[in-house]
Amino acid sequence: MSRPAPVSDPGQRYGWLLWSVWLVFLVFPLVAALGADRPGWVRGLAVLAVLGFAATYVVATLRLSRRGAGPRESVVVLAVLAGLGLAMVPAVGLQAISVVPFLQSFTMFALPRPWCWVAAGVAVVSTVALPLAAGEDQALYFTLIVLGTAAGTGAGRLMSDHAQEYARVSDQLTVTAERERLARDVHDLLGHSLTVVTVKAELAERLVRLDPERAESELREIRALTREALADVRATVGGLRAARLDDELAGAAAALADAGLATSLPADAGVLDPRHRPVAGWVLREAVTNVIRHSGATSCRVELGPHLLRVVDDGAGLPAGGSGTGHGLRGLRERVEQSGGSLRLGAGDDGRGAAVQVTW
Repeated sequence: MSRPAPVSDPGQRYGWLLWSVWLVFLVFPLVAALGADRPGWVRGLAVLAVLGFAATYVVATLRLSRRGAGPRESVVVLAVLAGLGLAMVPAVGLQAISVVPFLQSFTMFALPRPWCWVAAGVAVVSTVALPLAAGEDQALYFTLIVLGTAAGTGAGRLMSDHAQEYARVSDQLTVTAERERLARDVHDLLGHSLTVVTVKAELAERLVRLDPERAESELREIRALTREALADVRATVGGLRAARLDDELAGAAAALADAGLATSLPADAGVLDPRHRPVAGWVLREAVTNVIRHSGATSCRVELGPHLLRVVDDGAGLPAGGSGTGHGLRGLRERVEQSGGSLRLGAGDDGRGAAVQVTW
């Protein structure tokens, strides 16, 4: 059986100091039990009840603060505490009501809402109603203590619930962001790799009879590409994959050439600010993939500047009324905006084709 993980939250580790101070108030029923004008066994029973109440409260509260407790377990603990409080009555009488703040503070954190608020209200009413029913005067200060306990523990319960809700939402947002990152990376990787594999497979199919040696070479490259794509996917799942602009330029040149497009690419990625190169690599990969798959272009040009990446083709251009809302371009826009840049889609310089431009 594995051991539970150690508690690292200071609030959980040292929070007991805040509520353990209240145990001093059990001194009053203890002193009253010892000095009561009752038979010895009655006084002894009351003393044991006070000590048992303190021990039960400490153990239950520690368990509640560290690991939590279900409603059924909490009700059992409350029944035990209430029973021990009643056991003090024969010796100390109405002073047994001094255990009410302890019951109140425990129920506030142990019971689900709205039952914790109901229990707090019952505790406040009991400190007024029981003395009146018994025909005794109850000091106002004790009622104020119970009211203060209800207000303090109520505020603590609200803050605790809000903190848990905040942590839950934060965890959900983290998981969602990671899923979106993984989906975006896998889409960009597989979209490009499968496009290149498709182009090379079509080329190899045409060359099987015309140039068997060239077809065999293309098939070897397909095998290498699939292995590389598999390694990239594994690295992406592990959060280790980053696009390198130099590699993407070389890959773009090879993919465009295999697709039969005339190309114009910069020889060196060093002109672009190093801070922007990883994102530029992803943009280049997706843009070239779209050129090969969708544009019907005969040429493609890539331009780089210190804070600029531009991919232009002479193909069919963007769809009518379209703004590039596909999953791939939407993912690129998110990457670019997260890096402090902006992505713009439009026509080429002569009004033909499409241009993908990123500026930082």
